[in-house]
Amino acid sequence: MEDTQILSTLHGLEPEPPAQPEAALGFDACQMGVVLRAVLFVEAAIGIVALFDNQGFWVWLSRFSLVTGGALPAVLIWLLLTCLAKRGLAQLPPRVQGVLPVLLGGLMGWGACGLLFWTGLLSNPPWLASTLSGLTLATVLVTVLVLRAKARAPAHTAARLTELQSRIRPHFLFNTLNSAIALVRAEPAKAEALLEDLSDLFRHALMDQGESVTLRDEIALAQRYLAIEQVRFGERLQLEWSLDPKADGARLPPLALQPLVENAVRHGVEPSDTGALVRISTQRRGGAVVIKVSNTVPAGPGPAGAGEALRNVRERLALLHDVQGQFASGTRNGVFQVRIEVPL
Repeated sequence: MEDTQILSTLHGLEPEPPAQPEAALGFDACQMGVVLRAVLFVEAAIGIVALFDNQGFWVWLSRFSLVTGGALPAVLIWLLLTCLAKRGLAQLPPRVQGVLPVLLGGLMGWGACGLLFWTGLLSNPPWLASTLSGLTLATVLVTVLVLRAKARAPAHTAARLTELQSRIRPHFLFNTLNSAIALVRAEPAKAEALLEDLSDLFRHALMDQGESVTLRDEIALAQRYLAIEQVRFGERLQLEWSLDPKADGARLPPLALQPLVENAVRHGVEPSDTGALVRISTQRRGGAVVIKVSNTVPAGPGPAGAGEALRNVRERLALLHDVQGQFASGTRNGVFQVRIEVPL
């Protein structure tokens, strides 16, 4: 890998203009996990309501199937329309963002009742009850989705604080500055690039990047961090990159990859006199992207990769991608590996 791919290319001293925040929707109904949970929730509610008229299992099953025939299409249409209207809803005030999907839920409840009536399955349709049921179920779903979306904010804030604390650790900061001082006279250009990489790490830790960033951006940040550590450890830090350009567009929580790379250095390279091999790979597999970060482990498994960083990344990945995001880690044959799979 050429140095230009690793070292920062920032040379100007003028501050960048602040990025304009994009309009954000208070909830997201487009994720597969949300669809599955919404369907299960509505089906469970139908099943419980059908139990109130206890006339035996077969009567309950008949009524459950009847109501499901109208409610299930209504729920799926509600989810589809809410997902398609995501960008438009994001432009509206936060309160209105929730009101419109709730009203749509009432309309879907009325439509579900109409579907059963028009197909001849209901002779005396409960129009008002169906509409109110749709309003109620939509209110519950929107409330849960909004609370879930709000849970992302403290998680992202915690990640930035953790990353900033890591950056200002005296051990890391002093070693980086000492490395720069040692290069000032012999290789001033390399010392300048080292300090630029350090400042870029601080900038990324402090800036608000939204709820997700591209894998390409995360790779670039990890490369800057490893460029700093490469100066410090020299040949002890052996790097192996295997990057698939087709995977660059995958979305990750901000500061998700860099802490994993840092763990590989701290628990693989630092404790070993001979160093360690750190591998970072990305690969597109159909509609998914697989990301792997691994490091050889000195003297047995030890605490390689363990800690708050792994838990933080796992939790934020679940908030962003729900059931479509997978996170696994473990040690095998003297190699610790973190494997992430996200949709593309």
